[in-house]
Amino acid sequence: MPEILRYAAFTERADGGNPAGVVPDATGLDAAAMRAIAAELGYSETAFLCPQGDGIHDVRYFSPLAEVPFCGHATIAAAVAIAEREGPGLLRFRTRNGEVLVETTREDGRTRATLTSVEPHVEPAPDTLLAPALAALRWHADELDPALPPRVAYAGARHLVLAARTRERLRRLDYDFAALQATMLAHDLTTVHLVWRETPVRFHARDPFPVGGVVEDPATGAAAAAFGAYLRTLGLVTPPATVTIVQGEDMGRPSLLTVGIGARGGIRVSGRAVPITAPQPA
Repeated sequence: MPEILRYAAFTERADGGNPAGVVPDATGLDAAAMRAIAAELGYSETAFLCPQGDGIHDVRYFSPLAEVPFCGHATIAAAVAIAEREGPGLLRFRTRNGEVLVETTREDGRTRATLTSVEPHVEPAPDTLLAPALAALRWHADELDPALPPRVAYAGARHLVLAARTRERLRRLDYDFAALQATMLAHDLTTVHLVWRETPVRFHARDPFPVGGVVEDPATGAAAAAFGAYLRTLGLVTPPATVTIVQGEDMGRPSLLTVGIGARGGIRVSGRAVPITAPQPA
């Protein structure tokens, strides 16, 4: 059995953020073995690293149900785990959808990781996606914020971005798991990124993740990167800009994601991660 680490990402508390599994050396493991480990851990994602030397790692990400092309919070967790063993610096994660650079630094005795996504893009959300997604979420069109129109955004994985008109609408998350899962699979989506705009640079988010077998993700770095691309493409921020995303509050796992948006290129997503003590056998 390979070494398995457990970290909570985008938080400074082990009971906050989004838990992720990290396998520092998955050399020799096939996809079935990786999926089995991820399912046993039960976290929304586990990162499996194959070190190649000089800070380069081939990385695969698995949810309890399936492989996903990219996962932001598991990337942050894995980078912090490496930095705490080897010291801070620059890492290169070779993911299924391209290379992701991750910088790690030490601040006030804590480790912070900042990933730079692959080249993002944003596209319209067709009605063949939007109508069934809203129906599965039990949202009505008049509950959407017209200033933040629905889009599909990509920064390593595809996410449907939907903006709620009110914080109360965002707070009430009660959706049809099977229906949303089927809609997302039909459109190759990783999560639905539900947001509410508190200020021009501060957002609250929730991310249903039924395609991974998880009702909701407490912190979603890949979606945060995609949302940064969404804001830039729609002209809702003026680069260079820094946006804060608060997530996990309604789940009791508060998370904080910092999104750096340049005029072009990949989106930067930054956060801390802390170890989680492994459960002891009874």
